Amino acid sequence: MATMTDVARRAGVSVATVSHVLNGTRPVLPHTRQAVLDAVDALGYTPNTLARSLVTSRTRSIGLAVSAISNPYFTEILQGVEAAALEAGYSLLIADPHDDPRHERKVVQLLHERRVDGMIVAPSADPGDLVGYLRRHAVPTVFLDRRIDARVAETVSPDGGAGAASVPDAPWFDQVCAESAAPMALLVTHLAGLGHRRIGLIAGLPGLSTTGERISGYREGLAAAGLAYDERLLVSGNSESAGAEQATAALLGLPDPPTALVTANNAMTIGALSALRRHGRSVPDDIALCCFDDFAWADLFSPRLTAIAQPSRELGAQAVRVLLDRLAEPDRPAETVRLPCAFVHRTSCGCPEEPGSTAEAGHTASSTLSEKGTAS
Repeated sequence: MATMTDVARRAGVSVATVSHVLNGTRPVLPHTRQAVLDAVDALGYTPNTLARSLVTSRTRSIGLAVSAISNPYFTEILQGVEAAALEAGYSLLIADPHDDPRHERKVVQLLHERRVDGMIVAPSADPGDLVGYLRRHAVPTVFLDRRIDARVAETVSPDGGAGAASVPDAPWFDQVCAESAAPMALLVTHLAGLGHRRIGLIAGLPGLSTTGERISGYREGLAAAGLAYDERLLVSGNSESAGAEQATAALLGLPDPPTALVTANNAMTIGALSALRRHGRSVPDDIALCCFDDFAWADLFSPRLTAIAQPSRELGAQAVRVLLDRLAEPDRPAETVRLPCAFVHRTSCGCPEEPGSTAEAGHTASSTLSEKGTAS
């Protein structure tokens, strides 16, 4: 096998220069860098990752813990994470916490024991043990898609267990997520503008930040449209298709059922459509439908689904960039990055076909964040 010395000899540079090029530890002149890369390619040189990790205390690997990897939304996030990690020369170790706080803590600990340099985690609805572990072991971490309360801090009980407590001004983690409230409000005001006065919401799993924000956006949209909030029209689908089927059936069973429905993620959209079909309700003739989360086949349904599209791949890529910034500068202030969504206007809301009618949603909140740079 070719060695680093062989690469240096062929490129006409020192071994130290080869190391700087391969590890990105110091700027190297472009023509010198290219000579090293050409030598690596010609010789088929493969760096000894294990030896390098022993010297640098870095494995150039990232742990990714996200639930429901089979969900198209998280699949696209995974693709964004993988592409950005590969571009930066990092490998990826992936685990599914199944939205179970106990399992979440276990898989994150396993990833940590594999000596990953940092982690990207979509936290569960009860992340206290997770936060305690990450803080106690000082694991560089970016929370993805779902935020945790900035005040959540570690408390360690006498038996060594970790929990969560609200501590003012406590340090917290970097976070990358999409806008939720403003895009949800846009769906509601859009339906209200079409004449709907009873608009139902199939909400996600209680305790998730995305669920709370989308409920807030739903209520903000009702208020903006001058509609009263009716608690009977807000039901939980627990972020799952089966839960959304039951929730939709409950809404249809009301004495005065909704004339329009909003689902808070793509899995619940499928469940809602199944329930509507089972109850003989046509979309949009009998009930209008809008959904949070666009997905590849949303355009193939009849009618085509009006949706909020999240920038899933960019969320994944941005999480990697933020994590790499954290690894390069461990003591910098934590940041929350918010990315805007897009309103994809199709026909399930009851509107006629308008090709190309895609507009940015939540742009006011996004522009505020971009002016400030970060938010906490």
